[in-house]
Amino acid sequence: MDPVPEDWQRAVVVVAHPDDIEYGAAAAVARWTRQGKDVRYVLATRGEAGIAGLPPAQSAPVREDEERESARIVGVESVEFLGHADGLLVAGPELRRAIAAAIRRHRPQMVVTAHFGETWLPGILNSADHRALGICVLDAVADAANEWIFPELTRDGLEPWPGVRWIAVNTPSPTHAVDVTETVETAERSLAAHRRYLEALSTVDVDEQARAQVQMSSGALPGFPAERAVGFELFTVAG
Repeated sequence: MDPVPEDWQRAVVVVAHPDDIEYGAAAAVARWTRQGKDVRYVLATRGEAGIAGLPPAQSAPVREDEERESARIVGVESVEFLGHADGLLVAGPELRRAIAAAIRRHRPQMVVTAHFGETWLPGILNSADHRALGICVLDAVADAANEWIFPELTRDGLEPWPGVRWIAVNTPSPTHAVDVTETVETAERSLAAHRRYLEALSTVDVDEQARAQVQMSSGALPGFPAERAVGFELFTVAG
């Protein structure tokens, strides 16, 4: 298994909800920011439907604050929320346009997103938001580069951006990997920053939940020499 390319300077991580990055890719992000790379987060929703018993109007600012703190821990300063409704993402032009606009704003060489397959494992369905978001990310990279798709973005001052070279999808079936042996503990702290959210999920201690999840998502991978790694399916974007 080959390493994910690291000869780039700016990445944008695009996901559906607060905590999506921390459940998978945060250890890789921490490695990249330690290298001096510019990594930015774009979230389609504020995660306002994610805490049982807490109404969306109250949940949204809590989840935003937790995401910003999670980002800070791994060295990310830019966190953008697109404001789509949590739980109601639809794969189509509206979401593609919003993501294409973000790509044009941030102008990355690498785009990272989360697993969007139908299932996590056989019999365990992935969320509707994850499925819709992921395919729109793949399409939006091409949309961001094409002057004739969403021309209103150009009129608004967002010039086409053909500079994305790779899309890395954090997935249970990876083709490439990132050595995160030195950044697992940072990723654990980043996930634990979602304290209110994790407290609602389980009676298990938040730090223990975070440690278990990050350990599960960053283990040894067949054919990759690192002690701990995060896996991605890598798409190379034609220039």
